[in-house]
Amino acid sequence: MRALFVGAGTLLISGLLGLAPAQAQQQTLPFVIAQAQGKGVPKRALPVPPKPTSQDENERASVINNWTIGLAGGLLEGTFVAYAADLGRALDDGDNLRVIPMITYGAVGNVSDLIYLKGVDFAITYADVLDHYKNVLKIPNIEKRVNYVMPMFQGELHIYVRPEINTLEDLRGKKVNFNTVGSAANYTGGIVFDRLGLQVERTYLNNAIALEEMKKGEIAAVIHVVGKPNALFSKINPEPGFKLLPLEFSEKFEDYYVPAELTHADYPNLIPKGQSVSTISVMALLAVFNWSPNVNGDRYRRCVRFIEYLFERFEKLRQPPYQPKWREMNIAGTIPGWTRFPAAQELIDKAHATATSSIDTSLARTQAAKAAPLDPAEQDRLFRQFLEWSKQRR
Repeated sequence: MRALFVGAGTLLISGLLGLAPAQAQQQTLPFVIAQAQGKGVPKRALPVPPKPTSQDENERASVINNWTIGLAGGLLEGTFVAYAADLGRALDDGDNLRVIPMITYGAVGNVSDLIYLKGVDFAITYADVLDHYKNVLKIPNIEKRVNYVMPMFQGELHIYVRPEINTLEDLRGKKVNFNTVGSAANYTGGIVFDRLGLQVERTYLNNAIALEEMKKGEIAAVIHVVGKPNALFSKINPEPGFKLLPLEFSEKFEDYYVPAELTHADYPNLIPKGQSVSTISVMALLAVFNWSPNVNGDRYRRCVRFIEYLFERFEKLRQPPYQPKWREMNIAGTIPGWTRFPAAQELIDKAHATATSSIDTSLARTQAAKAAPLDPAEQDRLFRQFLEWSKQRR
């Protein structure tokens, strides 16, 4: 930012003083300092040293870039960026691995960045977003180009409305804000309203700005899809009558969504004690671009190292001061419709093999037979359930 400011000042001052840009660059900083001190323009400016190009610094630049990973996070008021920051801190290992979390547009935009933006290798998004790129944008082979590493947390749908709105039907024909284009609220919120057949006038303001418009009566509701509790709602001082509106789960949402609820513990300033608000949620996940080890070897090896560090330090993420929902995550969990990155799947398979090799399977089968003596299918189910439980414990 500082370099951009000085550069802009150079162009401006070169125009005012009739200097060539190179001359102005040498005189800009002393000119500004002298003016601030009330001394006028100095007669002679200090020379600007040339940009270093020594071999040592070139080697240093190579080292810095060699193991640096770009991670698309999300909007500042969203949930993704907090988890991206956690990964940046927990996996940092200086020159051996550096993770740079990025402020981005959100769930949908993050997949776009993963495909097209230089320097982005990982992204946090929601499970339903891949369907948008596959069936709406029709990106070729998107399910092969974008893989996942692990499921993360549930992102809940929040519908925050003005006092005169008491049901979803009351929103018909009204202005409803779906956050900025590229966000989860924009995409998942749009899906929900489409499936309900609820026609509203959609706006796409930043939700923090939209909340101010709600106070003026310009907007009837704000849609937000984030992991609860979210600061956008937990830290606001609600206007009288403003509330979170319930959405009941139905067969319309069975593909990517599950029932959820918002409680007084989540938002004590919005939900009375002992009450809750029904809603739906969608799984967030850590996505990665499926670099080919043969064609894109440099990018591939960085991604593999990131994943190795993630598996090694996962228990670290489950401790304070990191986000509490890390403790609820299952690094080996699966996501329907998505393909796991091969290097991540290999690590999970190795861990599973290690876990099962230490289990007395004969004893487990004996116990399953005792629990369901006349039902071989139930015995097998109990045995596999025990194996999964043992794997989770390890």
